[in-house]
Amino acid sequence: MGWDEGAVYYSDQAQFPHGGGATGDSRHVILRKFKEFIRNFPSQPNVFPYREALLENQNYLIINLSDLLSYERDLPELLRQNPADYLPLFETAAAEVLASLKSRVASESGEMEEPEIGEVQILLSSEQDSMSMRSLGAQCISKLVKVSGIVIAASKTKAKATYVTLLCKNCKNVKIVPCRPGLGGAIVPRSCDHVPQVGEDPCPIDPWVVVPDKSKYVDQQTLKLQENPEDVPTGELPRNMLLSIDRHLVQTIVPGTRLTIMGIYSIFQASTSHKGAVAVRQPYIRVVGLEETNEANSRGPANFTVDEKEEFLKFASDSNAYDKICSMVAPSIFGHVDVKKAVACLLFGGSRKFLPDGVRLRGDINVLLLGDPSTAKSQFLKFVEKTAPVAVYTSGKGSSAAGLTASVIRDNSSREFYLEGGAMVLADGGVVCIDEFDKMRPEDRVAIHEAMEQQTISIAKAGITTVLNSRTAVLAAANPPSGRYDDLKTAQDNIDLQTTILSRFDLIFIVKDIRKYDQDKRIASHIVRVHASAEASRDDTKTSKEYNWLKRYIQYCKTNCHPRLSDSAASMLQESYVKIRQDMRRQSNETGEAAAIPITVRQLEAIVRLSEALARMRLSQVANEDHVSEAIRLFNTSTMDAARSGINQHINLTPEMANEIKQAETQIKRRMGIGSHISERRLVDELTRMGMNESIVRRALIIMHQRDEVEYKRERRVVVRKA
Repeated sequence: MGWDEGAVYYSDQAQFPHGGGATGDSRHVILRKFKEFIRNFPSQPNVFPYREALLENQNYLIINLSDLLSYERDLPELLRQNPADYLPLFETAAAEVLASLKSRVASESGEMEEPEIGEVQILLSSEQDSMSMRSLGAQCISKLVKVSGIVIAASKTKAKATYVTLLCKNCKNVKIVPCRPGLGGAIVPRSCDHVPQVGEDPCPIDPWVVVPDKSKYVDQQTLKLQENPEDVPTGELPRNMLLSIDRHLVQTIVPGTRLTIMGIYSIFQASTSHKGAVAVRQPYIRVVGLEETNEANSRGPANFTVDEKEEFLKFASDSNAYDKICSMVAPSIFGHVDVKKAVACLLFGGSRKFLPDGVRLRGDINVLLLGDPSTAKSQFLKFVEKTAPVAVYTSGKGSSAAGLTASVIRDNSSREFYLEGGAMVLADGGVVCIDEFDKMRPEDRVAIHEAMEQQTISIAKAGITTVLNSRTAVLAAANPPSGRYDDLKTAQDNIDLQTTILSRFDLIFIVKDIRKYDQDKRIASHIVRVHASAEASRDDTKTSKEYNWLKRYIQYCKTNCHPRLSDSAASMLQESYVKIRQDMRRQSNETGEAAAIPITVRQLEAIVRLSEALARMRLSQVANEDHVSEAIRLFNTSTMDAARSGINQHINLTPEMANEIKQAETQIKRRMGIGSHISERRLVDELTRMGMNESIVRRALIIMHQRDEVEYKRERRVVVRKA
């Protein structure tokens, strides 16, 4: 049987196991206790929450097991050990209590009648810690378990029979047989219990025919739950678990949602299992309660203690709060002060806004780190993956478009298509760290355009047309095309990414490995000290406490603080943006070509988001002029600096130099035929032996490369494309 298929199978679970079920008397006592609990449980004097909740919503009732424990110590243990026996009792109790709470109704004849007893679904919730999916074994079968994970697939809704109406082919006798809940089937008797009269034919074996129209049904859906990425042991694949949900839980969950579920660990006979393996069953969980862990409280509870709140408010009121947070970001990395500030802004994020016409403005900040090898770019990504409440780390070379966004997969047994979310969907409400961003194939990079700006992923494949949420911040690291950042090249050549993707990054940092004696000495002593003290600090719990504190503080700020710009800050920002645009226009007029990094309205929104993130660090509801000036400073040191970086061939060109470059170009074309290969080093050496200046030859090669007359292959081999 496929995970997405609910067929009827023979099941031997309907009878109570010998000695395991409840006797008639004890069932009656427990039913009475359940009814008393719903009626009489007080959260405060004269406040009865379950009674009021039942009258407010007559379809389902959410029961907290800790309330049940405080009312009657034995009941939660009974539910945990034999949930399949006692949950129906609880639902019967809730339905009877609801009927008794309703007022009497007038019948057609005018007499007052008792209201009908309907059906109430009981959903359980608990404060206990969830188990790991890997620890679920044979000892948990038919017990109540609690697990958490990400929903990666959801099936279509199906109708599941609760009572099957059977008709005897011979004597037309009607029999109603109950169906087991979940993926269990109905038990159809082999013979008819009709006693034949004289002259009547006796009913044959297996005379029953199912009458679908007269049977009773409930909605049922199957989900696929995958372990949270942070819970998977290193080097192992994440485990999946099949979930069965019914009635009012159906169609409330979409793929990509993080869930914590309570359910009954059950087994069913899979049709695809080996014919010889009669006793082998597939496990699944029948859900009896679920709670969504939303973006603010994913990876841990969002209920903060009073002490924590006081500590957070005290920290936010400190005038040095911003610097203290930046010092907590990647403390093992030396220098890179502005990058750390940008990463801190990315972790806190701006405010998401919903406009009256339904347009959604993103609040997440995207950062690109571009530069030399060994400048701790990947270390920043690893730090963010550990610190962000929700994070997914992926590498550019090993990621495809479908793996980043969403893929449509065909189920082997049912041959139906279903959706599985990729990295951008699974990190909804968190951060996606993409390393080796420049090594991605261009067609795969295009797939994340929509996810980075509109924060949705649209799918139209195999008859499935849908939109998934991907409200994520993106932190990407990339190398220039030649491996190292080359100061002899223009900004366009060093930043070999399309302007469409560059404009979606709020901050672009060019990280260079500058060789300076003093700085090298300080970096070397810092690295030696980190290595020397690594073993001693491994046992020190202070660093892990600091990590957890920062993670909790980020959660608290994201949940409770949604800053907006003040009027004075908005007018200051407007003037700054107009000035930046004028400067870029003047620069492009002087040089005769557009800037490598476009300065558009997206960059204005980027400064707004940065200002809000800086205000959020201080738990301030208003972003003031100080926050805006710091945001503009960060923007100038990163994106504006990157836009102006590199040399430009039009600057400082005297007529003599222009003439020499022209001669060098002629010699290069004469030395090489169209399509021929030569290493750059050898070409430069040959031309310098002819008496030419090496820097002039290199400048000529750069200009020819920009005109697409030569191209660089791997290992810096030069190929002439056209004369």
